[in-house]
Amino acid sequence: MTVTRGLEGVVATTSTISSIIDDTLTYVGYNIDDLAEHATFEEVIYLLWHRKLPNKEELATLTRQLAENASVPKEVLDHFKMYPIEKVHPMAALRTAISLLGLYDEEAEVMNAEANYRKAIRLQAKVSTIVAAFSRIRKGLEPVEPRQDLSFAANFLYMLTGQEPNDIAVEAFNKALVLHADHELNASTFTARVCVATLSDVYSGITAAIGALKGPLHGGANEAVMKMLTEIGSVENVEPYIQNKLKNKEKIMGFGHRVYRNGDPRAKHLKKMSEKLTKLTGEPHWYEMSVKIEEIVTSAKSLPPNVDFYSASVYHSLGIDHDLFTPIFAISRMSGWLAHILEQYENNRLIRPRAEYTGPTRQTYVPIEQRG
Repeated sequence: MTVTRGLEGVVATTSTISSIIDDTLTYVGYNIDDLAEHATFEEVIYLLWHRKLPNKEELATLTRQLAENASVPKEVLDHFKMYPIEKVHPMAALRTAISLLGLYDEEAEVMNAEANYRKAIRLQAKVSTIVAAFSRIRKGLEPVEPRQDLSFAANFLYMLTGQEPNDIAVEAFNKALVLHADHELNASTFTARVCVATLSDVYSGITAAIGALKGPLHGGANEAVMKMLTEIGSVENVEPYIQNKLKNKEKIMGFGHRVYRNGDPRAKHLKKMSEKLTKLTGEPHWYEMSVKIEEIVTSAKSLPPNVDFYSASVYHSLGIDHDLFTPIFAISRMSGWLAHILEQYENNRLIRPRAEYTGPTRQTYVPIEQRG
């Protein structure tokens, strides 16, 4: 056996959902640059689930289905009020809520393709309602009911604040959702596929994926980036702060990527939105600090920024709490997770790799009375 730590470079399955070839990310063959500039998140959901862009009727049907299924059982939302709010990370709350949601789905254990697709609709529709509701409940506010006349991106921002967002905010959030929707066999997607390959249910697969996304080496990176920017505070402090990190060989979050060598193709889109939004909000220093950090790190380590780096200042400029950054990642990636779960079910094989044993051998049992 050949051991590959972290499964780096190992091809574990075939997929028709997304690809990363020569530092180019595509969804079903569509370049991410093309989709980021022109597509709505609803179109991307349809693309990932059906492997084609929808026509007007198909998009209208999906949009209606998402709107009709966006409400969440009161019991799930009331459960948030039982949490020790000051100690609970939103990703832990989301992980628990999604698992709990499965208890209120009459089709949770029905495993045919039609039922699984209906569950996909419900999960995608409800995840943004859950995240927005948790954000409000922990502040002592009542959840805002979803509206059926708003886009997916606009509806989340509306449920979060209780106010209808402006066009620039919707554009920025829609773009972020499109860019984060899928990313081949990343850690959380692989986790989801491993889980449902046992023929476990969709809710279990999504709960497992959220657990994987929670880690700072995966979805938690953008929250860590904003924490770093907050600690730095101003453009003048960037140089000494980053140089000290480099000197001490500390990890600088938001840079480098396992599968990209010449840069994450998604980062440039969020960089543009960061510049636009920080100017609009009168806080251009967040963007200016980010650019300065990029210059220093790229020069010193030849590591370009990844999608997490500029998404931090984009979300901050939208008025989103920093610890909600990763749950927002989950809202978008739900579309990719569900696409991969449905694909796994279509041509399933239990995922069961091997491990090279490196422990002691030829040991003999010794009665407890004779052990030192």
